[in-house]
Amino acid sequence: MTSQKTPQTMKPATAAKKLGVYLQGTPAEFQSGVVSRDELNEWQTDPPEWLATLRREGPHPRSVVATKLGVSIAGLARGGVAEALTTAQIDALLADQPDWLVGERANLLEVHKEEKRIREQQALKSEQSNRTPRNAGPFKPST
Repeated sequence: MTSQKTPQTMKPATAAKKLGVYLQGTPAEFQSGVVSRDELNEWQTDPPEWLATLRREGPHPRSVVATKLGVSIAGLARGGVAEALTTAQIDALLADQPDWLVGERANLLEVHKEEKRIREQQALKSEQSNRTPRNAGPFKPST
């Protein structure tokens, strides 16, 4: 007796997140249905027109907006951006950068510099600890 495999499915919110799109911008049939793993894989390699348009024009989820603006998601919140933005809105913000955006971009740059400094420091410590044997006792010359 052979059992049939049921296809893996996911909620629309999960599929939208994996596709990198704003759920409320997707078609109603996408929002009300379920998405199979096979459909998701197919859409990632060959997106339907609605998905290509949504990715190109938006509205975009906060993570995409933050990336396109060069700020963190928390920086968006501090800047008062709570809703999804379209590509045109993002381009307008980049063209005429408000003070909050300039500050948040500089802040994120400093965070990245500090993270790099810490990684380099940890790598140096790791390299140094690999050179010095930990359990080596005092040197005993052979007689």
